[in-house]
Amino acid sequence: MTARVWFVTGASRGLGRAFTEAALAAGDRVVAAARDLGPLADLAAAHPDDLVRLTLDVTDRAAVRQVVDHAAAAFGRLDIVVNNAGGLLLGMVEEATEEQVRAQFDVNFFGAVWVAQAVVPHLRAQGSGHILQVTSMGSGGGFASVGFYAASKAALDSVSEALAMEVAPFGVKVTIVQPGGYGTDLFTRGTTTTRARPEYAPLRARLAELWGEDAGPDPATAAPVIMELADLAEPPLRLIVGGASYDLVQQMQRARTEEYETWEHLSRKAPG
Repeated sequence: MTARVWFVTGASRGLGRAFTEAALAAGDRVVAAARDLGPLADLAAAHPDDLVRLTLDVTDRAAVRQVVDHAAAAFGRLDIVVNNAGGLLLGMVEEATEEQVRAQFDVNFFGAVWVAQAVVPHLRAQGSGHILQVTSMGSGGGFASVGFYAASKAALDSVSEALAMEVAPFGVKVTIVQPGGYGTDLFTRGTTTTRARPEYAPLRARLAELWGEDAGPDPATAAPVIMELADLAEPPLRLIVGGASYDLVQQMQRARTEEYETWEHLSRKAPG
């Protein structure tokens, strides 16, 4: 079986690193893109012929196009694109500055869009490919203190659904990958925090109690799911990664449906 070529953004740490390791272990080739390539040095030494490292800031649209062209040329094609780079803005809606909100969307939404725009011509030309858009199990609705993160991922969800319809005639697949809370550095290195207002101290205390101190499972435990997903000839449009996350999403979906049904009588008072 011919080795597949992966292009992974945010590949140096967390889920991106785990997916890169798994692809290489399976005998595939990887073009790994990240702002800091240092953490990938060990993989580069172990897989000198199968790993290409490229520096990339996904918020720079021109740079994204250049890097994607380089990635496609590195091994002659792109088979699986993992749009994984992202960050977290942690704080209440009132507290966030304009700069913080725009930066959140620049990475999580616009950065992913720039990558998708850049890879589609290559995938269309070869008549195949699979784009994995990494969003979040929480993208289906906002939650206190992570509202802008969820909003940026929800926006990517919607665009990805449109993208899937648009590229299907060219033999290109799209899957919205919705992982739960894995033990990545998203809540440390990848986090920007707002300046806390004292009015929200009681809510912050309740959230801290709710979330606890569990960092979540090792990102490597999610990699086998992604490898199996990549093997599917007809992959799903959406996939929740994590059993506990699946249960939570189902609970949120049921709660939303119940609320709609409770207020159906009021909805139906308006035409349209």
